Amino acid sequence: MARYDNICEHDVNLDGKGLRVGIVMSRFNQDICEGLLSACTAELVKLGVAEADMCIATVPGALEIPLVLRKMAAIGKYDALIALGAVVRGETYHFEIVSNESAAGVTRVGLDTGMVIANAILTTENDDQALVRMSEKGADAARAAVEMANLIRAL
Repeated sequence: MARYDNICEHDVNLDGKGLRVGIVMSRFNQDICEGLLSACTAELVKLGVAEADMCIATVPGALEIPLVLRKMAAIGKYDALIALGAVVRGETYHFEIVSNESAAGVTRVGLDTGMVIANAILTTENDDQALVRMSEKGADAARAAVEMANLIRAL
């Protein structure tokens, strides 16, 4: 990245020490969501987030995630939140509704509350695609949550 002598520039900070992270995970497509959770929590620990500073809440499906994120944001206990879920295309229009509305809900909660939220709700054509992506997406969400929490603190 370019350096500017007279311009304030914030570096990427992936130090998770002392950060408190709330995780909301859908139980629908449980195996995929458990894979997301495993990768996410392992990466958080790798970045220095203590297990005691993580809290996991599970919900029935992706559409329920934004409500619990909003509640967790309102509590003021967390530095960052992470949404984990898997929406796999089926034979009906329901896929589009759940994909679009869950994503819009997660975004709305973050913007309305000012809370850092990493969205790792997978939307895939089939289970195989989700299984291939779950580990990397879970770890990506952890890194995004830590980086953004540190950036918001620095700002």
